[in-house]
Amino acid sequence: MKYLVPLLLVLLCLLCPAVAGAATPMVAGGDDHNLALKSDGTVVAWGANYAGQLGDSTATNRNSPVAVTGLTGVVTVAAGGNHSIAVKTDGTVVAWGANYDGQLGDSTTTDRNSPVAVTGLTGVVAVAAGYVHSIALKSDGTVVAWGNNGSGQLGDGTTTTRSSPVAVTGLTGVVAVAASGLHSIALKSDGTVVGWGNNGYGQLGDGTTTTRTSPVAVLGLTAVVAVAAGDVHSLALKSDGTVVAWGNNGSGQLGDGTTTTRSSPVAVASLTGVVAVAAGQFHNLALKSNGTVLAWGSNGSGQLGDSTNSWRNSPVAVTDLTGAVAVGAGVQHSLRSNSTVR
Repeated sequence: MKYLVPLLLVLLCLLCPAVAGAATPMVAGGDDHNLALKSDGTVVAWGANYAGQLGDSTATNRNSPVAVTGLTGVVTVAAGGNHSIAVKTDGTVVAWGANYDGQLGDSTTTDRNSPVAVTGLTGVVAVAAGYVHSIALKSDGTVVAWGNNGSGQLGDGTTTTRSSPVAVTGLTGVVAVAASGLHSIALKSDGTVVGWGNNGYGQLGDGTTTTRTSPVAVLGLTAVVAVAAGDVHSLALKSDGTVVAWGNNGSGQLGDGTTTTRSSPVAVASLTGVVAVAAGQFHNLALKSNGTVLAWGSNGSGQLGDSTNSWRNSPVAVTDLTGAVAVGAGVQHSLRSNSTVR
């Protein structure tokens, strides 16, 4: 693919930690770096750091966690291709790392190796990071975006790249957002889902492969409680604990037992009792209510965690993994958090 896509799961709603002023531990996987939010509101990072995406004021790669410089009071984080984002308790947003397409939102295209404020942005409760674009959900249910917009992934009705936030056209009543390399997704308070941006594999779920510069509804999808976006596929968790998926399926990442690409949602096979989902480039994770994790899709780097390198077109259990409370997925790796992230 032209773009290697991190995926980031955003499971926050309008009543979640940003409002409560407390940090719930979480993890986020980018292209080749990772973030962990600790319960004290600080953030640590590890992995590649060539663009400053670890935020430790260096460009030194790290094989163990280092603190993001001067960052406290954080309530949620997101990891993009080679940039990172954090929401603070006061509803402001900071970002660091690569900025060549304005994905840090500070009105420049200057890379940053420590956090800088996103221009003029307040009242934020959740963020999502694509490969070279970023999205923020505001407490009033509106969404803004910034960064690369070549496929309309900012949702402002144009394909103009932006280095500061612009409103997603006509979008209100949103409770969660997700982003991939070239498309974006929003969950609305009525349980429906909309998407915008690249749609070459049907990843917007509107029954077409037409790219969209403003939001369109995912066909026939209701009762959704969380969303996730992979490279060119998308996921939705429903209120009954089942999961549906749509878009590219060449690696079995839709989990329906086939490798058939879909432009509208199909059920992930035999998957129930799910409380959270995450999407990587060509693989996915599902956290069950009993603390176990299932995975499916591409597995060439062992990202499914089933002790093999075999691709799977339906969910398999991650080996010897229990007690998980959160999951995250990078391009070709996976993360989980337990209750001991302090």
